[in-house]
Amino acid sequence: MINIIAAVGKNNELGLNNQLLWRLPKDLKFFKEKTNNHIIVMGYNTFVSLGRLLPNRTHIVLSYNHSDFVDEVIHFKDYNELLKFIKNKDVFIIGGASIYKLFIDIADNIYLTEINDSKKCDVYFPYFDKTLYDKEILGEENDNGVSYQFTLYKRRKL
Repeated sequence: MINIIAAVGKNNELGLNNQLLWRLPKDLKFFKEKTNNHIIVMGYNTFVSLGRLLPNRTHIVLSYNHSDFVDEVIHFKDYNELLKFIKNKDVFIIGGASIYKLFIDIADNIYLTEINDSKKCDVYFPYFDKTLYDKEILGEENDNGVSYQFTLYKRRKL
């Protein structure tokens, strides 16, 4: 199962200068709970932005240009090879924008922290057809004066 997880602003803002736009402790806890004991798939810049390996997760990096990874990271240069590897596995796609774009049309579930704020950014979450999904609000929160909701978009079975 392919799951996407991201925090986005009102205009689908994702980040600026390879950093998150908001520091929301409850969102970070949500991310940790969802991805714990799962495979996480990311691009090179997202991997670098983590600053360290996240505990209890298998790290996969899709990067066409880089190969300087520690042994604990599984590296793919080819998208189709990565798809073969994750087939029948439960994975979370954690970014960045170009990686989300690769997986958005095949995602089974999209977990979005939808933030009721907007900020200057240089990357956006890709468009997806929300009519193909059932929407479920998992919770509403407020951190540092910013309100947001955890939303699950679950792909309808055709």
